[in-house]
Amino acid sequence: MSDSASAFSAPNSFTEPLFEQLKRHPKRIVFSDADDDRILRVAEKMVELGIGIPILVGNREAIRARADELGTKMELVRVIQPDLASDFPLFCERLERIERYRGIKDIDAKSILSDPDYFAAMMVQYGHADACLSGNVSTPAGVFRPLLHLIAPNADVPRVFAVTTLVSDQLAHFGRDGKLFLSDCGLVADPTVEELASIAVETGKLAHHYLGRRVRVALLSHSTMGTSNTAPALKVQAATALAREKADPLEIEIDGEIQADVALDAAAAEVKLPSQERKAPADVLVFPSLDAAHISLKLLQHVGGAQNYGQLICGLTRPAAQVPRTASEETILGTAAALGVEAIKFHELYPRG
Repeated sequence: MSDSASAFSAPNSFTEPLFEQLKRHPKRIVFSDADDDRILRVAEKMVELGIGIPILVGNREAIRARADELGTKMELVRVIQPDLASDFPLFCERLERIERYRGIKDIDAKSILSDPDYFAAMMVQYGHADACLSGNVSTPAGVFRPLLHLIAPNADVPRVFAVTTLVSDQLAHFGRDGKLFLSDCGLVADPTVEELASIAVETGKLAHHYLGRRVRVALLSHSTMGTSNTAPALKVQAATALAREKADPLEIEIDGEIQADVALDAAAAEVKLPSQERKAPADVLVFPSLDAAHISLKLLQHVGGAQNYGQLICGLTRPAAQVPRTASEETILGTAAALGVEAIKFHELYPRG
């Protein structure tokens, strides 16, 4: 083991059960931003823990040379250079077929699929890997464009969105057991009523999958149960009603529109909703806009000190994630583990996928 051990925290209440599941069912995770010391350390750690098979996509010689410089072990780590891969001609044919179906001719498939992000997306779409992770080097646009272009969308989800998981043992009222799922933190700037309802239900399903119990989903607003009749508050009200129609009541409890303190602090809820029964803190926070979600995420992470995992990209027919360029090795490893566990039961979560 290299000196990277200190870069990883001890397994916490979110990652420990993920690791245990993956030791029994390891998955193939492809990293398209592989020319990065953090990815080399994460790949080594995945093999050490026995939780998956890392696949690094990029310049083979450069990746292996850097691994030698760092002293990271590369046993059981696959390194694929797209233009030298045995699947490259097949992937080019498939891409040309996809584009012809879309009415686009004379594309340079070889040039497109030489890009590690596009090659990784193609690997996942056609079952050559179980999930893909990137963003540690690429910009968000560089991550999302190949995924949205090559991985088939889930027909039951009107808009692709992103979920971040936060873990904290120090912050007060931080979910029921120190874990919160936040959405949408990455893609939909101003969701419609239908999109907001879908985000609430799909994030609830995801949280139920990871937590293994009934979860409470809160659709957040500046208003609580009609205290304001502004257009944004009314939109959250409508989205809440629609989400309740779509949700499985045995798995997901939907609350909204409510303020963040009502969602998380039982004492605040008793003051503002005295007639309502006492409830456990919400597990899922659904924000009315991308601005609200992303700002809250960064404050909880960088000011509050919460550990972040994700973003998990929802609404595709294959598991994928985009991590921030500031991601630590701990964030990348935990996100890869979350993707692996999502892949274990992906067809159960998304039957059409």
